[in-house]
Amino acid sequence: MVEIVKTEDWKKEKHVPTIEIVEKRENLITVRVTVGKEIPHPNTTEHHIRYIDLFFLPEGETFAYHIGRAEFSSHGESTKGPNQSTIYTEPIAYFTFKSEKKGTLIAFSYCNIHGLWKSEFKLE
Repeated sequence: MVEIVKTEDWKKEKHVPTIEIVEKRENLITVRVTVGKEIPHPNTTEHHIRYIDLFFLPEGETFAYHIGRAEFSSHGESTKGPNQSTIYTEPIAYFTFKSEKKGTLIAFSYCNIHGLWKSEFKLE
């Protein structure tokens, strides 16, 4: 069977989303998800990250909650042609949510050429 979701160490692979806790105040949690933290991912009309999704699976539960999606829509395309614009969105997203539980954050990123990538982070 073909693996449609790929995983790897984000320090070796430019497609894997990196999950970081930016702030945790009482039950309010702010998370930053970045693609290409150690090895920059290309950001061209032909090769780019389209979106990042973040899910949270609370400890002891069966189903994950979809926290949100960030879409990246500008990759240098223009009426003048590919890579002719000066506008390039970067694959960095911030999500803020409330939870009283510990659990696992699960991030997915989608590259228009290399498909779907996943990483996980334990939220204590």
